[in-house]
This record gives sequence, structure tokens and C-alpha cells, in this order.
Amino acid sequence: MKIGLLGQFGSGNTGNDGSLEAMLDFLRASKQEATLLCVCSNPAAVTERYKVDAISIGGVKLEGNWSNRLNRLLADFPRRLGSLYAVIRGLRGVSVLIIPGTGILDDFQETAFGWPFVVFRWCLAARLQNARIAFVSIGAGPIENPLSRWFLKSAARMAQYRSYRDDFSLEYMKGIGLDVTPDLRYPDIAFRLPLPASVPAKDTARTTVGVGVMDYHGWKKANADNAEGERIHNNYIAKLTKYICWLIDEGHNARLLTGDLRDGRAVKQLMKSISSTRPDIPMERIAVGHGGSLHELMSEIAQTDIVVVSRYHNVVCALKSGRPTISLSYNLKNDYLLSQFRQAHYCQHIETFDVEKLKQQTNQVLGNMDAVKQEIAGVNRSLQEKLAEQEAVLLHRVIAG
Repeated sequence: MKIGLLGQFGSGNTGNDGSLEAMLDFLRASKQEATLLCVCSNPAAVTERYKVDAISIGGVKLEGNWSNRLNRLLADFPRRLGSLYAVIRGLRGVSVLIIPGTGILDDFQETAFGWPFVVFRWCLAARLQNARIAFVSIGAGPIENPLSRWFLKSAARMAQYRSYRDDFSLEYMKGIGLDVTPDLRYPDIAFRLPLPASVPAKDTARTTVGVGVMDYHGWKKANADNAEGERIHNNYIAKLTKYICWLIDEGHNARLLTGDLRDGRAVKQLMKSISSTRPDIPMERIAVGHGGSLHELMSEIAQTDIVVVSRYHNVVCALKSGRPTISLSYNLKNDYLLSQFRQAHYCQHIETFDVEKLKQQTNQVLGNMDAVKQEIAGVNRSLQEKLAEQEAVLLHRVIAG
């Protein structure tokens, strides 16, 4: 049996890669005779790290002046559709195509012919070969571009199995016209990853607050290079600067956390902003974490007492690690996850968060640590039971056919 795994893996996003790893661990433990094939952004990186065969999501190139002119006239659609043949060849022999976790059904920082079309094309190729398709514990919405919405809804409609990591995702897909009657809801599969076996010793003399730093310029991809995106980003960095300076003034330490390779740029900007705004701040009390994977991120989080983060899988890792968590979210998915852990009152939006309110939330958490940790621990136990339940369902309904 051959199982394909589709996703934006190997591109530097630790949450995406952690979702792939969780699914690989499950499949290898439960179906060791299956051949695994990953369809991803960076096959070489994925093969090296996870020891799995991998192929690129890329298509074929049209040749000749006539085809190039037609391609330009039709907004690159002929090349993309023409690559369907190469996609079908790539899936030769695949019985099941799994999309493991991630927020695959949204268009954050995407155009219609980015990942929305990629997902549609590979699901179409799978259906043409009578392969079963499974969206497993995925996130969905919002999908702002109408064409992106059509691509992603069509891809989801082709699947024989769909489960969502939260009610928001399920209700969003229902709201755009997908029949979700047979669909299920199970936790994000990254909760399946083990906690680090050992971590560096934490500074016990001071409270350490983990602060997630994101290279955030707004929802739309175009914002990465325009004035609006720069305004959003600079405002975000300025507010984080105020907050971290306050933490240090209060006698706490800060540890900066990331979730994507691109976040390193924002970390450098933030550190420069802090040192120029407050030259008197002891910068040695602001540590910069090195979270190249969710395992490394959880090791970094283990050296904190509470965290303030934005990326979804930073929230997942913090809660998995039992850390009280405050979210500065760019999407309602964080809010829904925290509400599941009974922590909904510790949420703000990344573009509009109020620094004074964030200070108050931090003090509230620090003043109520034991009770918050107990609530988180109880929910963590139930999540593991639900993940085990989904694995049994996958084996019976999807993999066994």
C-alpha cells in the first residue's frame, strides 16, 4: 500500500513540519508495511529530516512561443492545468492521499493560484486515480478570495474523510456551502508529539515570559511589500517593544519564540527597537530562542513560566507543555483553541492588541498560575484520548478502506 502526504512541508514553518511528523509517527507505528510519499514544498529538506520519499508540488513548464503567449494571456492557467499530468504521474500507485493538520483551508498570505490551487490540483489527481482523500484535523477559514474559496471547497468536497481541529473550521466550511454532515472534529495532530525528554535548567530567580515574535504584515500576501503591511508590522513591533520593556522593568525575564524561519527578521527588528528605545535595558535578560522544530520550540517553552504568542502551533506547544498562554492572534483559530482550554479571556488580536490590557492579562495569569495550570492539564489528558480515537477511525475508515 502507498500513502501520500500533502502539505507545505520543508518551507521553514515549524507547525507545518510538526504536523507532518505527527502523522508520519502514527503511520509508521500502525502501518509499517505501507510505502510513504510526501508531496511538499521542499522535498530534499523533508527527505533529509524525516527519512521519507518526497516529490515537489511543482508542475511542468510549457515550451514554445505560442504556448508561452497563451499562458500569459490566461494568467498562467494553461501551465498549471497542464501540470496535472505530472501530478497524476507523481501519485501513481497511491491508494490514500492524506492532508495532515495545518491551516490548509485558508488563504493567509496566499493568492488563488498559490496553495489553494495546489491543494485542488493534487486532490483532483487523486480522485482521477480513485485514491481515497483524507483531510485530518485541519484548520479552515477564512478564505477571502472567491477563487481560492472555490478551489479549497472543491478540494474538500472530493475527500472521503474530513476532520477539523476546531468548531470554527467546521462551521466556516459549512457556511461556504460544504456539506459537513459526515465530518468530525478532533484536536490538532501536533498535540500527538511527545514533550522533550530533557530541557535546560530554567532561571528560577525570576519569572520568564516567552514572547512569540512573528514576521506579520497583515492577512493578504500583497501586504508583505506595500505601505499598509509596513504600517501594520511597525505598529506590532512598537507595541511588543513597550511590552517587553515593561516585563524587564517589572523584574521578569523575556525569551523570544518563533515559529517560522521568516520570523528571524522580526526578532532582529524587535531587539534593535528595544535597545534604541531603552538603552538602559539589560539586554542579557532577553533571550532569543532557537525553535527550528516543534521539539526545539517546546524545549524553549520549558524554560518559561508563561507565554504570549501569535502563531497557532506556538499556542499548541505552549498548552501541550502546560504553560499558561496569552494569544495575540491573527485568526480566530487561536481564540477557539484557548477557549477549549477554558482560557478564552486571554486573547487579543495581533493588529489591535492593547499593551495596557496585555500587562493586566499577564498579571492576572501570574496571580492565578496554579489554577490555570490545573485547567490546562485536565484538557490535555482529554485531547490525547480524542487523538487516539481518531487514529482508530483513520485505520478503519481511511487506510483499511
